Amino acid sequence: MTTTPALRESLPDPVFWARYTFAYADGPGGDRLGALKDLLDEFDDEDEGEEEDDEDSLLDVAFEVGPGHYVVLSIDASIDYYSLGVTTPGTDEPVELGWDDLAHWHPYALRWSELDLICRAIAARNPELPPGAPLALLCRFSAVFDDDDVDQAVAAVDEAYAALRPPHLEGYWPRGADWLERADFRGVGVTWQRDEAGNLWAVQHDADADAEPFYSTRVGPDSGARDGFPHVQLRAVLDAAAATVA
Repeated sequence: MTTTPALRESLPDPVFWARYTFAYADGPGGDRLGALKDLLDEFDDEDEGEEEDDEDSLLDVAFEVGPGHYVVLSIDASIDYYSLGVTTPGTDEPVELGWDDLAHWHPYALRWSELDLICRAIAARNPELPPGAPLALLCRFSAVFDDDDVDQAVAAVDEAYAALRPPHLEGYWPRGADWLERADFRGVGVTWQRDEAGNLWAVQHDADADAEPFYSTRVGPDSGARDGFPHVQLRAVLDAAAATVA
């Protein structure tokens, strides 16, 4: 795994998680911020007028799941922008699976079973990582659907967050239920299609007008176009993760 020292130092910091999960922007968990909200407001006031090229706000991490296969998380905390990509042997730059921000988010790139597989492969190849870190960081790019074991997924995310919480910390810390509030797509007409190559993509239909839209770039088959969802690369990364776990 390659990462910046700033990211490792951020993992036990509730301010980092309040921003990373958007709790500070009235996202799930925001009602538990308490005194932390005033601290976050002070940070926002200090940031006004400052340059946005602060290196401390750029926290990238590449998680290895198999030889030459990586899941790449890019963080730009200065503009609340988080991107998920993958790299495979022979590629110079990550191809993007999804992104999350406060404007035009399309984060839902992975099914829960895929995220679980990726995190088990990361743990196997990177035993020095803090327990829970990969799942806590990457779960924002996964969602649950009608055929998932949602209780198991929420418990796993809750355990991942709890593993990173400092022992004597009081006050706000993210929870699995916060993640579910943004990631629950049961009962809103999302179904999954599969082609002969094994590529999966989601289709949302017959949803109520008030249903949460499924914002994802993974909503069509492999088009072969450079600007389409990178099904081939994701499948290669999942195959590498499965080989690692096996």
